[in-house]
Amino acid sequence: MSVTEIDLKRDPACTTGLSNYLAKDHPDENKWADCVHCGMCLESCPTYEITGQEQHSPRGRVHLIKSVAEGKLNVNEFFMDPIFACLDCRACTTACPADVEVGGLIEEARGQVRQAMPLTGLKGTVSKMFLQGLFPHHNRLNSLGGLLRFYQKSGMQKVVRKTKLINIMPQHLVDMEAIMPEVKEPVRKKYKNTDVIKAKGQTKNEVAMLTGCVMDVMFSDINEATINVLTRNGNDVTIPKNQTCCGALHVHAGDRDTGRKLAKQNIEAFKDSEKVIVNAAGCGCALKEYPELFRDDAEWYKKAEEFSAKIEDISKYLYDTGYEKPKAELNTRITYHDACHLAHGQGIRHEPRDLLLNIPGVEMVHMPNSDRCCGSAGIYNITNPEMASAVLESKMQNVPEDVEMISMGNPGCMLQMAMGVQKHGRNQKIVHTVQLLDWAYQKEDGKEVL
Repeated sequence: MSVTEIDLKRDPACTTGLSNYLAKDHPDENKWADCVHCGMCLESCPTYEITGQEQHSPRGRVHLIKSVAEGKLNVNEFFMDPIFACLDCRACTTACPADVEVGGLIEEARGQVRQAMPLTGLKGTVSKMFLQGLFPHHNRLNSLGGLLRFYQKSGMQKVVRKTKLINIMPQHLVDMEAIMPEVKEPVRKKYKNTDVIKAKGQTKNEVAMLTGCVMDVMFSDINEATINVLTRNGNDVTIPKNQTCCGALHVHAGDRDTGRKLAKQNIEAFKDSEKVIVNAAGCGCALKEYPELFRDDAEWYKKAEEFSAKIEDISKYLYDTGYEKPKAELNTRITYHDACHLAHGQGIRHEPRDLLLNIPGVEMVHMPNSDRCCGSAGIYNITNPEMASAVLESKMQNVPEDVEMISMGNPGCMLQMAMGVQKHGRNQKIVHTVQLLDWAYQKEDGKEVL
């Protein structure tokens, strides 16, 4: 049975005639125009691999989105399910001979769903609390980080785990708590009174840095490593104080209005910067796609285009501008996981591997299907825990067991892969690529690392 037959039979309210999308932010017809439903995308799609259902394949979702535009389907729960079950990993676009931008279509379709079917009740309250009340406000995030540090350092975490009190939470949240990294001081707080973090030695370039929201709260040590590596390689680093969350989580959730608001704030915050360095794949991809949010606003579309041209992932920036090859040996066996929004979203694959291979003593072990999604996908592992767990299980089958570390370039992937390592009883360390480079520099300077 085809996707059309499945959904038309389940949708008694289906109508024909004009488009059933709302006028604001409707999916871009140009994005699906080249899709001929050839099926080249099928093997690349994690949800299709697991379900085997056409509506959970890229071409099936494109067909649904097109059918609503043609007035054959309505925006309802039967349309919503496959649209929000998508990981938005972009692997299908990599596989597509016509480069159909399925990810962009999915995000636009989610915006339509949330206009027509806003979240209500507990789900609506929780979504609003996190997406609008927490992530855009770094002071609130800092407060949350402070509470998490207290939870870890006061002994409360040990008590909660020992007494099994943690088990009152849903299992997927218990799993996430178990692999929560040590929370440290955010770099935005550490450098709040510093205008410029000067290069070590001669200044070659001036760059600005996006600190992120989750990255600066949960992985501030990676932000610190990024600053260390940049300054080591002759870069003066600024951290604009009025920057905010990139908005990726909001756009993924269909909240495009908040996404636009955050985009405008970041565009203004970095307007005097020539280059903006990002160390989180999801954030970098979202920042580069800001123009998509302003298709109907010529003024801000131009500003967004100028801004997106400034965005550079840390690994690509170092590769393109040249970096000091470390001399100290780390002597470790590692494998590399391609974060979806780095490999598929930004086309960055060999640059981070180059950084790793140029660290003396690092032995790289190939990971089959290294660009296969791990199931993190923003907050997908929270909103769709069963599917995320199945995707992670598939991913872990390809992770070599005879390595000490798994390197990657995205915080969400780091948390998800840490859960995979724990579930499989392994002791592999999850690291960000820039951390390894920073450790090599530190060891070269006589400091103890690892």
